[in-house]
Amino acid sequence: MGGEQRITFRQLFAFFLPLGLSASLVTFSHVIINATLTRGINPEYIIATYAIAMSLLAITEKPAVLLRQTCSALVRDKRSFRAMWQVSVVLFACVLIVGGIVSYTPLGTWLFASLFDAEPALLNGIIDVYRVLMFVSIFSGLRCLYHGIIISAMRTKWLTIGMIIRLIGMVAAAGYFIVTDSVNSGAVGAIIFLVGMMIESLVAVWEGRKVLKEMPNELESHEVQRPAHILRFYKPLLYSSFIAVIIGPAINAFLGKTENLALAIASFAVAASLTNLVTSFFSYVHQIVLNFYRKDAGTVFRFTLLLSFIPGLLITIIGYTPVGYWILTSLMDAGEALAQESLRTIRVFVILTLVFPWLDYFNGLLLLKGQTKTTIWSQTANVSVTLTTLIVCVAFVPAWNGMIGALAQSLGLFGELLVAATILRLHSKHSQTNFITRKSDRSL
Repeated sequence: MGGEQRITFRQLFAFFLPLGLSASLVTFSHVIINATLTRGINPEYIIATYAIAMSLLAITEKPAVLLRQTCSALVRDKRSFRAMWQVSVVLFACVLIVGGIVSYTPLGTWLFASLFDAEPALLNGIIDVYRVLMFVSIFSGLRCLYHGIIISAMRTKWLTIGMIIRLIGMVAAAGYFIVTDSVNSGAVGAIIFLVGMMIESLVAVWEGRKVLKEMPNELESHEVQRPAHILRFYKPLLYSSFIAVIIGPAINAFLGKTENLALAIASFAVAASLTNLVTSFFSYVHQIVLNFYRKDAGTVFRFTLLLSFIPGLLITIIGYTPVGYWILTSLMDAGEALAQESLRTIRVFVILTLVFPWLDYFNGLLLLKGQTKTTIWSQTANVSVTLTTLIVCVAFVPAWNGMIGALAQSLGLFGELLVAATILRLHSKHSQTNFITRKSDRSL
């Protein structure tokens, strides 16, 4: 794997930059929707119903998003894509069934009232929003399915093209609602989101079908042939993603026990949004590993090393120079107290930005080796460390406010990284031992 270099940094940048750009552009989708909803007659009510419904979508959409990594890792011929498609159809059916139960039975009302603590006055509006959003998961899964084979074919520019066309479509839809003075419910935001996702999935299917036609019917060397092969890889990813769902609500719940509840939650939300904007650009390192590591492991490692300092540097500039204060007060219109508390929280998030690229790198290696079962253990470590940090900090340093959430999330990610790296090291030693044993047996 580490022999003569066949991959250059230029090739890796050409592959990676469109992926990073498309991930960063996702942020503008939410900006378009929120800017539209603020123009409604009762914007607080409208935005609240949309935001709470989106909290559930973040959970129900996750299985669909995982199709991208699964398809990119496993699909190499038309036979394996057929197996992937069969799994996807079952998944889409399950999403619709769950969405239907939430949207059209009393269970949905109970869910939002009990688990999401929604006020009774918001419940009907939330349900109306989710009746639209449940279809977003279907189109999100469809685009991720075809993104997988587009990425494997090195045509990553189509992810950026699809995202740009999606944003144009969302701006047009938002403009229609504004011009016709129709911003009267949170469902408007859901419709704008659905329009964008449908457009992006259409672009992905259009380009992905062309890639599929170029694939061989069956590769004899490729072991993925049936849905069962796909599920062995996919199910552990699914389980680990559901474990991670605990983290967000846990952080918000513990921030409610700090000295200044409102300031803690607000400063964490502001700091996390800026940190996510930076790290989202680097969220496709695992795809570099999946597509290039076997060709040239050394260059992939050096490229990751180069990338790994950039998010930390950017967040350090925001947290420790006047640039950050200007962004918070001028661009985000934060008051003095919120700006100062957010800056303190951002400084803690530097830890997360240093860990994040390497965690994605090691997760890419786990995907490459088919070791997806181990992600359950690494994700469990993340949740355990996060909860422990929250409990200790709230008990002993409640005055840290939003910094507590940032530290818990950062250390949780570091715990996940340690477990992933340890598992890979043990797997590497085990593989070397087996190789030496086989070589010794042959010599006898």
